[in-house]
Amino acid sequence: MRTPELYNETHQTRSAPPTAFESLLGDAIERAFAQGIHDLDGMVGYLNRSGPSAPNGQPWTPDNYQALMARLGA
Repeated sequence: MRTPELYNETHQTRSAPPTAFESLLGDAIERAFAQGIHDLDGMVGYLNRSGPSAPNGQPWTPDNYQALMARLGA
């Protein structure tokens, strides 16, 4: 029997645990996906309705959502 190749999930290679904000945002994104929301405008609208607010306390926009996802995914 062949042993499956080992790999790290992205979250396993983080340099620090997620912040409280990152955990809240991740939970909100998971809830949006569970409701069938998979497009950018739908996600931004969902976050503006349910929270959390964007890091600057302002409403989410496609631009600030994409910028944050790029930063967190780096």
